[in-house]
Amino acid sequence: MNAAPPDAYSVTADELKQFIEQFEHLEAEKKDITEQQKEVMAEAKARGYDTKVMKKIIALRKRDKDDLAEEEAVLEVYKAALGMS
Repeated sequence: MNAAPPDAYSVTADELKQFIEQFEHLEAEKKDITEQQKEVMAEAKARGYDTKVMKKIIALRKRDKDDLAEEEAVLEVYKAALGMS
């Protein structure tokens, strides 16, 4: 095993601690956001919305419009071929 030369990169406890604490803070924020998203969906469900469909719409809105249009066109062709349209 080759060790890096001593001056190549040195690890300092303060810098390492800073990176770790920054990452942990971001994880906590991500957890909070996930909880807020769950609350939004619970409220929508309580008001009668279909959250499964809402999540599909959210996923569709993230996609490129051209790719989505092409996929929908192919889907329609396949459905027609199977007598589903």
